Amino acid sequence: MPRVTVVGAGFAALTAVRALHKAGGIQISVVSPKAEFVYLPGLIWIPSGLRRAEDLRLPLDPFFRRLGVEHRAAEALSLSTDGRILETSAGPLANDGLIIASGGRFIKKLPGIKHAITPCEGIAAAERIRDRLREMTAGVIALGFAGNPLEPQAMRGGPMFEFLFGIDRQLRQEGRRDRFKLVFFSPADKPGNRLGPKAVAGLMAEMRKRDIETHLGHKLKGFSASGVSTEGGDFAADLILFMPGMTGNTWFDQTPLPRSSGGLIQADAQCRVAGLERVYVAGDSGSFPGPDWMPKQAHMADLQARAAVGNLLAEFRGQAPRETFKVELVCIVDAMDRGMLVARTEKHNLMLPSSRLFHWLKRAFEWWYLRPYR
Repeated sequence: MPRVTVVGAGFAALTAVRALHKAGGIQISVVSPKAEFVYLPGLIWIPSGLRRAEDLRLPLDPFFRRLGVEHRAAEALSLSTDGRILETSAGPLANDGLIIASGGRFIKKLPGIKHAITPCEGIAAAERIRDRLREMTAGVIALGFAGNPLEPQAMRGGPMFEFLFGIDRQLRQEGRRDRFKLVFFSPADKPGNRLGPKAVAGLMAEMRKRDIETHLGHKLKGFSASGVSTEGGDFAADLILFMPGMTGNTWFDQTPLPRSSGGLIQADAQCRVAGLERVYVAGDSGSFPGPDWMPKQAHMADLQARAAVGNLLAEFRGQAPRETFKVELVCIVDAMDRGMLVARTEKHNLMLPSSRLFHWLKRAFEWWYLRPYR
């Protein structure tokens, strides 16, 4: 029975586990520090109280037991024997096939970045935002994002629009929006361009409608306890939410894994890692061929994980790996009680205006997606 090790416990990793189990006849091991899954898209609802930590943090032990998966509570450290041994903090683990889905790492090099909260770092970060909003009686809230200049795809800006619009709506519902100024900032002059031209126009129109100021097109210089500094000028802020660009995990540095210029694992269209037999990558850990707008989001990670599993299984059967993944972006930019639907493929770009229906569809999707893991 082939032994497959999956590194990680996020979207790509769990999709890979389910696909391997469905195929049957595979001994599956998962390596992650904890046997738990955090549903990151739901973080946007923590500041308002629409979600709590326990709603988004799912223990995976029951799921792993149902599927007969061995979980090793450990951190990945390095690779040896051309990828056939994963070195972990709990000892070496042999495999016949390896799928790396351990996510990415935010680049925190800007001076003073400790003064900013990075929302997608997890539940604790979202709770900090919730608590700060409760403490504040007035002030300036600055929200923004940047990318990895060496890796156009390694960016996660979408959630920042959701935090922006969600906080605006929350303050309005609480009857205190008039005491706050919201400022959206980005070094890009057209933030959200990866969502498509229609989405950019829609997002900018939504900001104007909500009286949200913008500071765009200026390279960031750093942060302080009292504001944001850019090459186009500084502005004051009492609370800063910032999503940096992404790069690879630090443990990659101790491996022979080929890296992109932006620090991610270099993969081909089949999610294979060059130079290492039966080693694949999926999700935020990898750099994949495709358009520069290819998203770092859960949906894309799921598509890549399915392709990686399909190709690994083909190799076990002695066949050439030929399965690729579709490049598409599908998201609902939520504003706590309504949302805007955005979809993009290499041929089409769709943007549907804000509607309460899309908010409820996003909540329904969360319920549907999490069912297998509960």
